Amino acid sequence: MTEAVATQDTAQHGMKAHSDGDWANRAPVQTRSDRPKSTDVADFPVVTGREAVWKFTPVAKLDALLNGELDGSRLPVSVTEVAGVASEWIARDDARIGRAGIPEERGAAAAWGSFQEAHLVTVTAEKQVTAVITRDSLDAAPRAAHTVIEAAPNSRGLVILENSGSAQLSENVEIVVGEGAKLTLVSVQQWADDAIHLASHYATVGRDASLTHIVVSLGGEIVRLNPSIHLDTEGANGEALGAYFADAGQHLEHQVYMDHDAPHTRSRVTYKGALQGEGAHTVWIGDVLIRNSANGTDSYEQNRNLVLSEGTRADSIPNLEIETGDIAGAGHASATGRFDDEHIFYLQSRGISEEEARKLVVRGFLLEVIAQIGDEATEERLQAAVEAELAESVMVASKGA
Repeated sequence: MTEAVATQDTAQHGMKAHSDGDWANRAPVQTRSDRPKSTDVADFPVVTGREAVWKFTPVAKLDALLNGELDGSRLPVSVTEVAGVASEWIARDDARIGRAGIPEERGAAAAWGSFQEAHLVTVTAEKQVTAVITRDSLDAAPRAAHTVIEAAPNSRGLVILENSGSAQLSENVEIVVGEGAKLTLVSVQQWADDAIHLASHYATVGRDASLTHIVVSLGGEIVRLNPSIHLDTEGANGEALGAYFADAGQHLEHQVYMDHDAPHTRSRVTYKGALQGEGAHTVWIGDVLIRNSANGTDSYEQNRNLVLSEGTRADSIPNLEIETGDIAGAGHASATGRFDDEHIFYLQSRGISEEEARKLVVRGFLLEVIAQIGDEATEERLQAAVEAELAESVMVASKGA
């Protein structure tokens, strides 16, 4: 019996077609590279939370950013003045927009369609410079933003995005690294407790260029920051590092995509997180794609989570897709667990109290990432923020142990 006849037969008998079948039109996207892309929010269905890309996210709290009207006017931002770094606002139809990537999901598309001007920061210095972009004067109104950070060929720079205060912000950040350039981009989320932040970062890395992308998420009710790094020219290098600390009721999510699309590219992904308090939830999804064109690729990704108390949840999903057999190396790892008792015992045997031993372990665990930022003032401030988290969380954990 053909499918058409079978369908007609069931209809005649008042039966509904089985939910299985028609997989050519109904099968979900299986790999990251196959996701549809568009800058038009209408091309993405309304989010239900059952979609693979949204299934770990508390989407009910994101309605204003996913379906509402967003204020796309200029964000109140400040940029440190330093030689070799330029800052300007450009029109949304400027040719410099859209070079690093476009949205793969509804939240990013809604933000893309709403912004009026993009904030462009260009690094041209040939010797290392540091620029800080500060966003600390937003309010609770739903907003959209678009930022483009470009490192000119053979330039050297560290750009730090500082986020604090209250906000409902959905944004796209494009990162363009020119040939032979070395750029470190750090995004720091120290939002107020009521803040909601959706961010999609897209990066393209030029020939023999290097991008170090660092995420530090400590504050905010919901933070969902997803970097996509495209190594699409020979010799490109990408490093994606992250550190996060989730408290009670806090949702911190990072979906990392490393796309190797040229020969002899290299990538390293390392995200480390700590969780404490009832309802603390972290999500890390790491996708690495080594395309058929990426012979000689060297890649490795890992995620480590340290659970400090009961009632927390850490979702960790590493994915590795390889389309060529000619690679230098590829691998992935994921681990979630409590304190290493041997480490605690060793420190206690040296006269350190159990409480202080726990603090030392967590501090070293997270600061391994923070120490790679390369700006002493920022590293010290974030270290102090981690210390403040530990002052409360580790004591709670030790009492419950």
